[in-house]
Amino acid sequence: MRKPILTIFYQFNPWHTTIGGIQTLIGLFIKYAPKEFVVRLVGTGNDRYQQVLKWQETEFAGRELSFLPLFTLENDNIRHLVPTTVRYTTALLGRCFASDFMHFYRLEPTLATFNWQGEKTLFIQNDIQRQMAAKDDNNAILWRRFPAGYFALESLLVKQFHQILSCNTNSLELYQQRYPSVRERIAYLKNTFDEEIFYPLPRQERDALRQQLATKIGLAADTRFVLFAGRLHPQKDPLLLIRSFAALNKPNIHLLIAGDGELANQINSEIEQLGLSKRVTMLGVLKQEELAHLHRICSVLVLTSAFEGLPFVVLEALACGTPIVTTDSGDTAQLLFADSGVICKQRTPECIADGLRQVLLHPENYPSESCVRTVSPYAARTVISSVYGEMLNRWESRTLSAMKLKKGVA
Repeated sequence: MRKPILTIFYQFNPWHTTIGGIQTLIGLFIKYAPKEFVVRLVGTGNDRYQQVLKWQETEFAGRELSFLPLFTLENDNIRHLVPTTVRYTTALLGRCFASDFMHFYRLEPTLATFNWQGEKTLFIQNDIQRQMAAKDDNNAILWRRFPAGYFALESLLVKQFHQILSCNTNSLELYQQRYPSVRERIAYLKNTFDEEIFYPLPRQERDALRQQLATKIGLAADTRFVLFAGRLHPQKDPLLLIRSFAALNKPNIHLLIAGDGELANQINSEIEQLGLSKRVTMLGVLKQEELAHLHRICSVLVLTSAFEGLPFVVLEALACGTPIVTTDSGDTAQLLFADSGVICKQRTPECIADGLRQVLLHPENYPSESCVRTVSPYAARTVISSVYGEMLNRWESRTLSAMKLKKGVA
């Protein structure tokens, strides 16, 4: 019996450091794919000399991978005049990369795949309802300007999927209500973290590394760090982050910002305008291992998002023993316990600053052990293995049925 083939479709290059929960999840599906599967990725190239539209046999995270770049995209952390999703969808039109299993992380590219044969799964990361209905940050996604158009497209395409997996309970309920004919195909999927990269350290070692970082960037040894990690994009509202940190007004607390995006220049201007230049460090895009190191030595991770699913960065921080302060967006509120973080009920600088103050002044109330215990069911080996196990069972069942049918006909 041949191996089943999984083809993953998304507009990125896994060997190029990039920001986003979708990219993280895809990387984990490749890394933890069992040997029973052949895994392929239809993505984008980031090297102008890389040959596009040609399958390449390569390796990612120790796993064999067939990779096909549709076109060259040198920086997918910055939005372009023509949305990358439009370019990606256009490049798929008229082609066929059908396989036994196909995973999609955006709806639009499946315009090109409607007649492809094979089992198709759509992954949903955000709270679609809040994402489409929000009145502020109109530049966050283009579809906000045309919500009726998005939902019309969705209703056209959704029936082709054999599974729709959502990490957000609101989107799960929305899809079940809007599409009762496929209700049984819609299910909840836990987001996950890589336990080989994100793990805690003993308190003494953690404190020693914190002091090393403080000394390295010219700060007092008793400086403590607040971390923000994510795309500098209206969805994440990093300008609210800067204003919240200004409202915190604690000289011995330093803000680290890991990420890049179209709001980087505005953030730098806001930092200067609020007189925070010596209290905020912009780190740019980091590799996962570098980000894990920061999680382990920071006192708290802060998120100021307008809408979310269940952010990977929350799971990764908790896995490193670091508590969370976040706006009430997505499913994070359903994950956290009172001893692993604070949910800010208002998206205001004062409310978020109060949440930070609560954790920073009373770290004993948010022990590392509680954070790790909260997130342990979301470990990648557990979550990803479960998905692949169900896929393999379906594949074997279909294959055996086809063999019996063929034998009966013969």
